[in-house]
Formats: sequence, C-alpha cells, structure tokens
Amino acid sequence: MDTDWIEHRRAEDRERGRAEDRERVGWMKPVDDGFVAVDLLGRHRTDVVDWLTAEETLDELGLSYLAEPYEVRLDHGGWLRVRIAEVSPHEVRVKKDDWGDMSAPQLYYTVSFPVDDEQLRPLQR
Repeated sequence: MDTDWIEHRRAEDRERGRAEDRERVGWMKPVDDGFVAVDLLGRHRTDVVDWLTAEETLDELGLSYLAEPYEVRLDHGGWLRVRIAEVSPHEVRVKKDDWGDMSAPQLYYTVSFPVDDEQLRPLQR
C-alpha cells in the first residue's frame, strides 16, 4: 500500500434509511488529476476516474467478493481452493476451504499485499 492512498469507508445512507457500519471497503489512489479505486486485496478496480466515481465503485463493490472461493498458488506451483480469512494493508491470510467441516485441519497461508493473479485468484471453474 502506498502512503498516499486514501482510505474509503462505507458511509451512512440516509436516503435509504440505513446506517452502514463504516467498514473499510478500499482506497482511492491518487493518479495525475484523478483517482484509481483499489479494493481490499490491492487490486485496481477502475482506471483513472474522478473522486465520486472511485467512491461509488468501492461502495457498489462492497465486501461480498471476500466471501467468494479463491485459489492460492502453493510452493510446488499447484493451486489450492481457499477462502479469505483476514485482510490487512500488509498481507492477506487465506484458509484451505474445508466446506465448514469443524474436524478438518485448519490450514492457513499468507499472501503478500497487494495480491496478484499469480499468487491468489478467484476460483477457476
């Protein structure tokens, strides 16, 4: 994460009568005279756009993509199905997908931030 990235949190939506939780949903990265919307995995979600478009993109994106299945590349080069367990501006921790089996071994892997498709990618179906 660059030091000039601007954190973006969900805002209160008074028109729809709901108070959001002010959860961080990404950052706006200043570029030239505009901004690039960056998600919590450090992936660029827009080209250079104005501030409002970057905010709207992150608000619409939300956090749902974090619940999707992913694949992490293992040291031997193969891919393993995982779920995202923790996200920070320094690293992403993923857990082997055990489909909720409480007796399964808990296997965690750490992926550097920002992630790229060579280390962590949405599950290839």
